[in-house]
Amino acid sequence: MADRLPRIVERLVGPRLRTHGAVLIQGPKAVGKTTTARGFAASEVRLDQDRAALTAARTDPRLVLDGAHPRLIDEYQLAEGMWGAVRGRIDDVGGKGLFLLTGSATPEDDPTEHTGVGRIAPVTMRTMTLFERGLSTGAVSVEALLNGELPGGGPHEFSVTDAIEALAFGGWPANLGLDAGDAADANIAYLDMIVRADVRRIDGINRDPDGVRRLLASYARTTAQDAALRTVARTSEEPLSESTLHDYLRTLRRLFLIEDQENWKPSLRSRVRLASTPKRHLADPSLAVAALGATPRRLLGPEIELAGFLFESQVIHDLRVCAQPYRAGVRFYRDNKGLEVDAVVESTDGRWFAAEVKLGHAAVNEGAGNLLAMRDKLAEPVRAACGALVVIVADSPTYLRDDGILVTSIASLGP
Repeated sequence: MADRLPRIVERLVGPRLRTHGAVLIQGPKAVGKTTTARGFAASEVRLDQDRAALTAARTDPRLVLDGAHPRLIDEYQLAEGMWGAVRGRIDDVGGKGLFLLTGSATPEDDPTEHTGVGRIAPVTMRTMTLFERGLSTGAVSVEALLNGELPGGGPHEFSVTDAIEALAFGGWPANLGLDAGDAADANIAYLDMIVRADVRRIDGINRDPDGVRRLLASYARTTAQDAALRTVARTSEEPLSESTLHDYLRTLRRLFLIEDQENWKPSLRSRVRLASTPKRHLADPSLAVAALGATPRRLLGPEIELAGFLFESQVIHDLRVCAQPYRAGVRFYRDNKGLEVDAVVESTDGRWFAAEVKLGHAAVNEGAGNLLAMRDKLAEPVRAACGALVVIVADSPTYLRDDGILVTSIASLGP
């Protein structure tokens, strides 16, 4: 494995340690949570690797809390009561930056468990962006776009082929240094571990591994589409009952493997109705590639339409990570007139920019038209808060069109 690269989420962890008693870094397995947390920790206990410590924690969680602060408790959810013990210690000590927790699964909801609000700050960690992997220059900053600061033009050396190969490779830190074939094998093995072990280990229920695998493939087929759950179920090779579908989805969400994209609800000038069904995304587009048994060669040939949706999912993923430090979420716009815009990045203070995602530069005009049409439907106060309208493709230099639309590449995106 290559040397560890800096992660954008690190910009959140330090400030949260200054304002909260603990920080919870949560996300899918193997995204680098432990490595990131260890960069801030003064002591640690790793419950997934230290059997004696896990036994002690399951006997009494307070037995593993002592140590220099911030103290890392890795995979805290493996010991029942650990959350409450950490919260109690924070209350007793009354300090900041006492603990770092990491978790690859959310525990079952317990109505008696205090939420930890004001004490424990959750931070979601995702797989690596192209910027974090060294594949993007970062010249087009999400922060700058929110502020209405448009970048100057710049050269480009990234192609559609490069983009598809990068998303098939995946943003998993363990893949760094592998060749494309080995990375594809690693992604398939990751999915196999999920369906055969993790979906059962999370709560001890024996779920059908093949059924979970079929559901993941169905999700992959509807990537970046606002498909109803019944549509997801229908695309499965074998039908899934409604109860089974919801059980599997709940489990996959608890493992942070599904991260749907909600719709944007701005104030409009007219009474246009907006879509309510979220767009479907897996935690990393490489999981969709693995679930479908696809390859870059197939995606660039007979499956080019699917490649477009996977590319959109990669852009949404990268925007989510890059927007995190600025308290911004990523939604989409779609109305009952059929107008859709793929991404609206909006901060909590109301600043926003919108992006259309197109795999190739030939579709830039279509994306620009959608952006301008959406802007015209917005109420004036919403329009005034817009920092930029952007078309993001794979194979374009960065430039500003005469109509004010910025065109750029995923290989230029950064925080």
